[in-house]
Amino acid sequence: MLQEHFLTPAQIVAELDKYIIGQHEAKRHVAIALRNRWRRLHAPADMQAEIVPNNILMIGATGVGKTEIARRLAHLADAPFVKVEASKFTEVGYVGRDVESMVRDLAEQSVSRVRQRRQEAVKAQAAQAVEDLILDALIPPLKAPGKDGGAARANVGFGGSSENIVGDALPTSDQELNERTRERFRQKIRNGEMEDRHIEIQVAQAGPNVGVMGAPGMDEAALSGLQEMLGNMMPKKSRKRKVTVAEARKVLLEEEATKLIDMEEVKEEAIRQAENAGIIFIDEIDKVATSGGGKNGGPDVSRQGVQRDLLPIVEGSAVSTKYGIVNTDHILFIAAGAFHVSKPSDLIPELQGRFPIRVELQSLTKDDFYRILKDPKNALTKQYEALLKAEEVELTFDDAALERVAQIAFEVNAEVENIGARRLHTVMSRLLNDLLFDVPDKIGPHAHIQITAELVEERLASMVKNRDLSQYIL
Repeated sequence: MLQEHFLTPAQIVAELDKYIIGQHEAKRHVAIALRNRWRRLHAPADMQAEIVPNNILMIGATGVGKTEIARRLAHLADAPFVKVEASKFTEVGYVGRDVESMVRDLAEQSVSRVRQRRQEAVKAQAAQAVEDLILDALIPPLKAPGKDGGAARANVGFGGSSENIVGDALPTSDQELNERTRERFRQKIRNGEMEDRHIEIQVAQAGPNVGVMGAPGMDEAALSGLQEMLGNMMPKKSRKRKVTVAEARKVLLEEEATKLIDMEEVKEEAIRQAENAGIIFIDEIDKVATSGGGKNGGPDVSRQGVQRDLLPIVEGSAVSTKYGIVNTDHILFIAAGAFHVSKPSDLIPELQGRFPIRVELQSLTKDDFYRILKDPKNALTKQYEALLKAEEVELTFDDAALERVAQIAFEVNAEVENIGARRLHTVMSRLLNDLLFDVPDKIGPHAHIQITAELVEERLASMVKNRDLSQYIL
């Protein structure tokens, strides 16, 4: 997170260009915002608390890349990220989600990331512990050494079969025989020879859900924390399961890795990451903008209430979560909306002031659609090529075909409803559905399918002619 050699703004834009076509101004603003976080952490200590992020308001129609820019930005920063929809929130006192839940979601996501990273770091140690548990289930160790003397032979039975183990140099005690046998089976486990053998293992069993009736005024975090505390007080139960060695390894690995990490350290680091690197993307913020100021009652009052509830979170406040207090002062908030009906000035002035950077994203052109189909690392054409490659079928697209697909998508958006780049999913699905159905039954392995402009015209003729197009609207 925010590593020493963090990307420069130009490098951030270059990385975003690999996945998102156009919208250069928006990319510049988010790149500066991301680099400023690194700059703040390297500023004098007495200034770090004073430097607040410049939150961003993106204005643009659906499907032009607002969400993708925010998501890719969080991925580049290796930062906790959540996306919420402002229209799903309700004013405090109404039934529904309160705005603080987005900070709790961010804390939850941050804890999950840190825990997963810590578990990955102790994976080798956990794997060794799992190997020992599997070995104990196959060949239990002797608690006390046996008597010396006599010919040593172990008859080990499990899974309905048995094996005779006779050493080249016979051991002189049951203990030595057991150890020799265990070492041989350990080698078999490592060589993958025991994967299908069945063993009995002890697995942790989820405790009963503890229902708690919260006191009036108790917030969601306090109630969740109380439930977790009571759940932890309940005795931990385990049960026996008969599984293969391969299945046992999967089941036990996470349990053993969890035992090796300190959850208190995980929570502390997760909160630190959420506070200093967290990104919250608030979509559909235009849906809570009020055109009448809420003076006449009705739904506008609730919308304005949501804005007023959002204000302290975006300004910077302490939010209680089940992992601890999260301060939102340095969380980067990116809000977005189409603003077809309302406009940014319809937001309450205080909230407008908390999003000082405004950037208007441009509607996508036919050329943009063509580039979206061809250039990004995750382009739709590359996704379909990868899908059919799994069937050993080669799929290729002519440039003329891509230009025609882009033209059709652009026309449909112009004549029906502009849903941006999402329209390409509709058009490409219509174009390739029959081929995807015929593979592999009618089109076998090693086939080569070339998508030409003529094939596009043939497959999408009805789509071009039918100006109603209602069946193609997502």
